[in-house]
Amino acid sequence: MDRNSILGLTVAFLVLLFLFADQKVEDVATPKTQNIDKQQFNAKYGSPLIDGKGEDEPWQSADWLPLDQVWMGAPIASSDFSGRYKILWDENNLYILAEITDDTLVDIHSNGLLNYWDDDCLEIFVDENASGGNHQYNFNAFAYHIALDGMVVDITTDSIPAYFNDHVTVRRIAVGNTSIWELALKIFDGNKYEHGVENIPNMLKSGKKMGFALAYCDNDHSTAREHFIGSVRVEGEDKNRAWIDAGIFGDLQLK
Repeated sequence: MDRNSILGLTVAFLVLLFLFADQKVEDVATPKTQNIDKQQFNAKYGSPLIDGKGEDEPWQSADWLPLDQVWMGAPIASSDFSGRYKILWDENNLYILAEITDDTLVDIHSNGLLNYWDDDCLEIFVDENASGGNHQYNFNAFAYHIALDGMVVDITTDSIPAYFNDHVTVRRIAVGNTSIWELALKIFDGNKYEHGVENIPNMLKSGKKMGFALAYCDNDHSTAREHFIGSVRVEGEDKNRAWIDAGIFGDLQLK
């Protein structure tokens, strides 16, 4: 093989090597991610009376939304659980009306700060600025567990559960297996919030967008809850992520 042939083969090899390396760099620099559209919610304006009945006029214009996504446990029968809810807002509060039919109501933990998620309870997830991200031990978002007795629990920045009763006004009336939960929720800026001191809630206005999800912990006399049912679709096998990841919340816009 003459000198020119060797030179030509060398150049060809270097070109192929460059193209291969360039392709590898491009693959690393632009990972392929799954595009998931967040569920969209709209809340109408209204100031209902919080009496646990949900019968006053403001609620009549709000639409029922389903609480039907199983985040934990086997598929659930309608005879065991069914749920739906409505949302309203005014300048001072976000309002939630939840109708929950549960064949057994369980509250087996006398200490409301111990394993509270294993009792029957309603849970509200709120990300004030819809930023998403981790909120496990910070106030980037709130995860309010509301017990059957109306006590409200979330985790502080010290990773310790604490009561947040001043954040949520709760009224619940049960008729047979059906409970009507009526709630007025103050909205706080998690970037400024400090637990244990006086915090001023945000004033709400039309057009504001927040991260939001609702859920219910269902226990049928076991040592731990059998089901966790949410309001938004969660992709993947690990669906019990709302208490850590605000990125799975839906987008709630105030109209």
